[in-house]
Amino acid sequence: MGNQLECNNRYIKFIDDNVASIMKNSSELANSFRSTAIDQFKKLGIPSVKEEIYKYSNLATVFDYDYKSYFKPSKEDLMEASKFECDVNDLDAHSIILVNGYYPDPVRLTSLPEGIIVGSLDEAMRTHSNIVEKHFNKYTQNDKDGLLALNTAMASDGIFIYVPDNVIANKPIQIVNIIQSSVDTFNQHRNLIVLGKNAAITMIICDHTLSPQKFLTNAVTEVFVDQNSKFDIIRIQNEHNNAGKITHTFIHQERDSVALSNNITLHGGFIRNNTYHYLCGEGAETHSNGLYLCDKFQHVDNYVSVDHLVHKCSSDQLYKGVLDEMSTGAFNGRIYVHKDAQGTNAFQRNNNILMTDDAKVNTKPHLEIYADDVKCSHGATVGQLNEEMLFYLRSRGISLHEAKMLLMFAFSHEVIQNIEVEALRDRLDNLVMQRLRGELSPCASCMVKCG
Repeated sequence: MGNQLECNNRYIKFIDDNVASIMKNSSELANSFRSTAIDQFKKLGIPSVKEEIYKYSNLATVFDYDYKSYFKPSKEDLMEASKFECDVNDLDAHSIILVNGYYPDPVRLTSLPEGIIVGSLDEAMRTHSNIVEKHFNKYTQNDKDGLLALNTAMASDGIFIYVPDNVIANKPIQIVNIIQSSVDTFNQHRNLIVLGKNAAITMIICDHTLSPQKFLTNAVTEVFVDQNSKFDIIRIQNEHNNAGKITHTFIHQERDSVALSNNITLHGGFIRNNTYHYLCGEGAETHSNGLYLCDKFQHVDNYVSVDHLVHKCSSDQLYKGVLDEMSTGAFNGRIYVHKDAQGTNAFQRNNNILMTDDAKVNTKPHLEIYADDVKCSHGATVGQLNEEMLFYLRSRGISLHEAKMLLMFAFSHEVIQNIEVEALRDRLDNLVMQRLRGELSPCASCMVKCG
């Protein structure tokens, strides 16, 4: 309890010491939410394991540390970012690079074909406030999670994407989050994505660390998907063992919309992904998938919440994990079917393979149903590789090591195959196989060699 209090006081001091300078350089719209968010954080603090949705992740292990604050990229950071090259050779995408949560491009907002706007959220708040104000901070739950309040209080920039009505993006938008610093650093950024009616876009988020320092990131992304639109988000996490990352993604869907969410965790020291889906219009459909590969002392926790608020909506969740050595993992999936959500179809599955006796995973599929005309199911498994399948492969002349690799790859591929971007899907298949073999092979030109 004492450590938790000390940790909370550290971040309250962090707010008090820096909020004035942050507000000085931020838009009036962003600043209008800060005061309430600060009060909410001071009341809630950093979530502890006593809170149900964080019971499997001790946030104090990454928050109870004296990080340096970061509020503006330096010239050296920008030079480092300019060296970045994605090695997905056939990936045709609009690329945007964030440095420690900031949009460094001097052209703060860019207009893509057919009126799509991408760039700095801070700049969009100043020049497109009529769009941002309708959605910013409308889908988060700052009064329930202190980390959300902390982000709203202190985040200064991030990515803004706007897709007008009736516009189908001709290629994905790739956002590369680079963490680079000579000191241990705490980063926060805020993203807002707005799709109009009959629109569609694919968003690829790549998280990378380019220096070996200790890092912590607390990121929030809000997404609005209007009627008959399609939103596809693919998050690839490939950071070193000194990196801690907490992501919060809120996806609000209107009638007949489709949302696809994929969280692929290849590497990272401590990772917690919170994904919230709100099905608010009749016929809305969501698909949430995840794959996490852990070894050494890494920890990956995925929390997925789906709210069926109206009738005739559908959702499915598929999360899989492979855990080796002393690693730990968790999956907490929640489906909430409100009383007016008749005709709901909702399915949830979590499967895990433990490669050693020391690896551990906690899984908690959770259904709350208050309607009577529904089709819902959930299931979870934790086990080891199938001995009969291993024996069959070895009887065909395949070594024990290669047989294990093949079975783990087949297990993982069920998630990867749901990615609709073919070039990225093929590259991820290769990265997953390399990762399962114990090779650190980031998508970026990262030269960090982690122990």
